[in-house]
Parts: sequence; structure tokens; C-alpha cells
Amino acid sequence: MFIVYAVPLGLLVGRLLGGRLEGLGALHFRWPWIALGGLLAQVVLFSGGVDGVVGSAGPALYVGSTAAVLLAVLANLRVPGLPLVALGAVSNLAAILANGGYMPGDPDAYAMAGLEPEGGFSNTIVTDTPALRPLTDIYALPDPVPFANVFSVGDVLIAVGVAVAIAAGMQRGRRDGREPRAGTRPVQPGNSPD
Repeated sequence: MFIVYAVPLGLLVGRLLGGRLEGLGALHFRWPWIALGGLLAQVVLFSGGVDGVVGSAGPALYVGSTAAVLLAVLANLRVPGLPLVALGAVSNLAAILANGGYMPGDPDAYAMAGLEPEGGFSNTIVTDTPALRPLTDIYALPDPVPFANVFSVGDVLIAVGVAVAIAAGMQRGRRDGREPRAGTRPVQPGNSPD
């Protein structure tokens, strides 16, 4: 949910710092198929209509897909911002594991966001007594805010990390005299430019 805000925020900060979108193309992300596979699995898992297919395997599939995304993030810790994403993902995964494969949502946070607990398989359960409560979805963007939802401290860390990664990645596209323009050769000591 916070990703909806993290991406434009990262793009805005990156641009204000003089970065360019082309810099994002220069980022090298290891194991992208693992991250995309994990995210795609979650989209399918929580899109509705798969309850009868996944049955009691739903929580294990959720944990497995979350762990796959975390694995890909850990393989890319050298990318600025991704250590924060990893910390947020570990926080969320700890809460999910401690609560039987579900992320607990606080009933008051749900009410503030104007949400009703979903029927069928969901990644969230609404409960007053979750394990590791400080790591669960106890915060909310209130109903009038676009994309109102509940969120955890882990979600905030992930969003901040994504925004930092985008802004830092855009810096690779800066043309401030330190990087050669596309199609030119850097001048080496002892060589004269053409």
C-alpha cells in the first residue's frame, strides 16, 4: 500500500536532486525473477477466487512468496535503500510467521481506514491479540486519504527504502560533468580527446 506513495516520492526526490530517469535503467538488480515471481504469486493469491484452490495451503504460500521476495532483496543489499526494504520485510515476515501465516490487523486501524475485513483467503486477519503486536498492521491512513489502508512499521521501512532506491538510482543519470554522455569515450590520462 505504501508503495503507491513511495514510487512517486522517490521519483520526485530523485528529480529534485538533479537525477534522471535514465539512471534507473543503469541499476543492476540480481535475481529479479525471484522477486517478481514472489510478488506475482501474492497478486494471484489475494486476487479472490483462489480460496477453493489453495485451501489450507494459503498461509504457507503467503510465507513462501514473502520469503522469495526477501531473498531477492537480500541479494541486492548493495543498492541504496534496499537494506531498509530488507529490514521492513524481515519485520513483516516475523509478524506473519508469529501469527500462523497471516498479518494481523488492528480492528481500530481497520475502522479508521474505513475497511471491512475481507471474506475468503486474505493475507490479513483482524484481531485484538496478535503475537508481536508492534510489528503488525496497527496504523492506518484514514478513510478520506487516497488508497486508505492499514499498515505496519515494516511497510513504512519498505516504502522509505523503495523511495531511497529510486532517488539514488536516478543519480546515476546525472549529467554534471563527472559522467560521460552516451556515445562518448571518457578521456584517459595521456590521451587527447578526438
